[in-house]
Amino acid sequence: MLWRRQKDSTVSNTPKITVIGAGLAGCEAAWQAARAGCPVTLFEMKPQRFSEAHQSSDLAELVCSNSLRGAGMNNAVGCLKEELRRCNTLFMEAADATAVPAGGALAVDREGFSAYITERIASHPLIELQRQELSEIPDEGLVIIASGPLTSASLSSEIARLTGSEHLYFYDAIAPIIEADSIDFSIAWRASRYGRGGDDYVNCPLNRDQYMAFVAALKEADKVPGRDFEKIIHFEGCMPVEEMAARGDLTLAFGPMKPVGLPDPRTGRDPFAVLQLRQDNLHATLYNMVGFQTKLTYPEQRRIFSTIPGLQQARFARLGSMHRNTFINAPRCLHNGLQFKDDPRLFFSGQITGVEGYVESAATGLLAGLCAAGQQKGQSLPLPPATTALGSLLHHLATSSPEDFQPMNVNYGLFPPLEGGRMKRSERRLAMAERALTDIVPWWQKMSTILP
Repeated sequence: MLWRRQKDSTVSNTPKITVIGAGLAGCEAAWQAARAGCPVTLFEMKPQRFSEAHQSSDLAELVCSNSLRGAGMNNAVGCLKEELRRCNTLFMEAADATAVPAGGALAVDREGFSAYITERIASHPLIELQRQELSEIPDEGLVIIASGPLTSASLSSEIARLTGSEHLYFYDAIAPIIEADSIDFSIAWRASRYGRGGDDYVNCPLNRDQYMAFVAALKEADKVPGRDFEKIIHFEGCMPVEEMAARGDLTLAFGPMKPVGLPDPRTGRDPFAVLQLRQDNLHATLYNMVGFQTKLTYPEQRRIFSTIPGLQQARFARLGSMHRNTFINAPRCLHNGLQFKDDPRLFFSGQITGVEGYVESAATGLLAGLCAAGQQKGQSLPLPPATTALGSLLHHLATSSPEDFQPMNVNYGLFPPLEGGRMKRSERRLAMAERALTDIVPWWQKMSTILP
C-alpha cells in the first residue's frame, strides 16, 4: 500500500517542515525529516513553560518510568523496538547508548537518554530548535503535531477547531482486552442481546453468588492513585466499574452486566449477570470487556477479572486504565499515513494519535517524519507492511471503529494471523516476530532509496 502525496492548492512552497512538540514523537519526526534532507523547525515550549508533569528542560523527557518494556520477541513491543533499530531511529540509538541493567527489559538512564537526544537534535544542521510555545498551528507549510498527552489548553483549542471538538478527547477510559483463544467457550457463548445483530458478542455468565463475590472484590480492590494533574471528572458514560459497584450491589447487574435477552444455552434461562466481550480487531483475535473501564491496579485486574466464569485462564492483551490523555479520534481524522484528512499539510504523531507508550510514540514519529518528508519532496511512499509492528500500529489507527476508539499499546493481537496450523502461544508470537523482522527489511531498503 502506498501513502500518496496529496495534490492540494493550499500546500505552501515554504521549504521548512514545522514540528510542534519535542517529546519522543516530535524529536523522531524532526530527525527523520532532516535525515531525508528537509529543513525542520522544531518547537518546544520548555523551559519557557512546563506542563504539570514535566520537570527537565531537555527534549524527549521520560515523564513516568525509565523502562522501554520487554526486550524479547515474546512481546510485541520487543519486536517493535527491533524494527526501530533496523530503521536507524534516533530513539533506539539513544536507548541503546544509555541502557541500564533491567533483566529482560530495556531500561535507560532517564537523564542520559534525554540529554543524548537533546544534543543530537541541537547539533543537526537541518533542525532549528525554537524554545517557545505555539498556541496556533501555522497556516503555511507542512506541520507535524506531536504535542503529546498533556497538550496545552491553547493548542488543544486549535486542534479541536480543526478536528471538531467531538473528535478530541482529554481523558481515556480504557477497558481490558482479552486474547480470544484464552476464553473458555465451554462456559462462554456467542450471541447478541435478544438475538439482534448475529453472534457479535461473547457472553460470560455469573450466578448470584458469583456476582456478589465479584462486586465485593471490586469494592475492596486496590486502585491506582491519581496524580495531581489527573483529577478526572467521571462522566456517566465512562464511569469506572469499581465506582459503579460502590454505588450499590446491583448497579452493575442493571448496567454493563445486565443479563436480559442473553439466555445461557446450557440452561435456557437468563443468568443473574453477564459480562459481554466485544470483538476489538478485524482478525477477531482480541475482545474487549464492554463497559469495564477501570482504575484498579494491574494485579487486581488480573486477579478479580479472572474470577469471571469463562475467563479463569484469560490472557490480557491490555489492562484497563483511566488517566489524563489528549488524543484525537484517529480513524475518523487521519489517513493511514498519519495525515489529517481535512488538511493535507498536517500530520499527527505520538500519543495524540491514540497510541500508548514510549516506543509506540517514537514509532509514529518515525512514520510521520518520513511521510512529511515524502510530501515535501513530491514522493509517494510505501507504508510498512501490515505484518510488521509498525504496519500493525498504522492499521489499528486507520481501521479501528471510530465509535469507541481508545488508545492502544502494540500487541500481537494487532498483527494479521499466521497461515498454517495451530501453534503454542509462545511459538506463534516468535513466528509473528520473525515474519515482521523479515518483512521490515525490504520496506526500509525501499524507503532508504526513495529518501536517501
